[in-house]
Amino acid sequence: MAGRSVSAGVFFSTDSVQRMAFQALCGEMFAQLHLTETIDQAVDQLGQRQPDLLVLDLNGYNYLNELAGIGTLIRSRAGAPVLVLCPFDHTSWLPELMTFGHFDYRICPLIDDELRQSVVQALVQPVDAAAALQQQLLDKEKELRDVLGVQRSLQRALASIEPVETMAAHICLALCNFPGVRHTALLHMKERGDLQLVAQESRNHLDLARLLQRRDRLLQSPLRDIFPPLLSVARGELMLLDAPEKAGNPEFAMALHDRGVRMVLSLPLRAAPGGPEIGAISLMFDRHIMFSREQFACFTGLAQIISFALGMSALQHQNEELSGQLSQMSTVDSLTGAANRRAGEEMLDHELRRARRYAIPLAVLSFDVVGFQSENDIYGSSVGDAVLRTVATIVKERLRTSDLLARMQGEQFIVIATHTNAADAMRLAEKLRKAIVEADLPSEATVVISLSVSQTRSDDGVSAVLERLDVALQRAKRVGRCCIELAD
Repeated sequence: MAGRSVSAGVFFSTDSVQRMAFQALCGEMFAQLHLTETIDQAVDQLGQRQPDLLVLDLNGYNYLNELAGIGTLIRSRAGAPVLVLCPFDHTSWLPELMTFGHFDYRICPLIDDELRQSVVQALVQPVDAAAALQQQLLDKEKELRDVLGVQRSLQRALASIEPVETMAAHICLALCNFPGVRHTALLHMKERGDLQLVAQESRNHLDLARLLQRRDRLLQSPLRDIFPPLLSVARGELMLLDAPEKAGNPEFAMALHDRGVRMVLSLPLRAAPGGPEIGAISLMFDRHIMFSREQFACFTGLAQIISFALGMSALQHQNEELSGQLSQMSTVDSLTGAANRRAGEEMLDHELRRARRYAIPLAVLSFDVVGFQSENDIYGSSVGDAVLRTVATIVKERLRTSDLLARMQGEQFIVIATHTNAADAMRLAEKLRKAIVEADLPSEATVVISLSVSQTRSDDGVSAVLERLDVALQRAKRVGRCCIELAD
């Protein structure tokens, strides 16, 4: 260790087995090794002497709020070497503890050689302190460039609010600009807790859907208890797996190693701070990286930006749905599903202009459910409403997609038939009359339908067409039951 003797070390752990194992593995490295099992004992040891290395074992802790004393120990070192051993499923503690001061960390579980080597590296002192400081500044500068680069890429990807799937693909592509990232993925929570893989970007031919054995309902995946992104969603915490084999599943570890994955970082996504998880982002690296406090903060900030963008996309989708519903409410007759009078007149005006501009035929039909008022008097409005809905359905089923059915008032409707001359319109009217007469209407009484047909003229306006149709319709009613009249 740079040619100097190591006088003392302090190892803190709440687990007696861990303390004895550490003494057996690393005790020969120190002239004095003090094993402590409480925070107070560790504070006493640090008060009596300044050891060369303080090792803090976080295994055995369950909640972050139990670690206030650990933060105090880190702060008391004032930059002197500290090595933190953190369990894989509590790696979210690392950024929090970094606010107390600098330290090296290793993710548990650790094999014996890895633990011994970690202690050796933590004890190494630079031969040239000035050169070491200069290198630290250069490393920080590179970190800053990397962070700014991925932030700019993400900002470009989120320049416009798009559907979630499109936006997720752009996000995954942008995150691949971070050095060492070989695979990125975005998981998004749909309705009823259905977590889905909505996008991934692979530079190593890894298919996450195949690895997880599904693309949706991911929280039911066999890997839900070991794969960091799934744990991030389930626990709402950052997860860092610095070696696939530490997840405890050999097949999973081999699948990642075969694709060159050496480390996995995932962060939960929330629509609002402290709110429920709406997904997670996953980054897989081809190398081991010892993240700094600034890098952890960068990734957390990126997760917040992504969460905000997904929230805005969902909000825009909801607004579009509401806008569509409002538009439908303003143009559709709620009883029959046909267009209402305003929409019918607007459509007729539009088609009159188009027919005039391109010299194409246009016909308009009008029909009335004759005697409908007596039907209501006898059987009640609910039966009358059912008759109207059935008649409207029968007519719509026999129209082309370019035609429009509109309810003008009460029991009177019009049909705007595009590219249709008078002869074809009369045939259409007869088809509709026959279908309605033969229909099994929801009533015991007979419903009479009268129809009128008009082919539009080049100088027609909406009111002129409707007036001609009304005159012809009244004539049809006078002629007899279920008659069709062609307007003059």
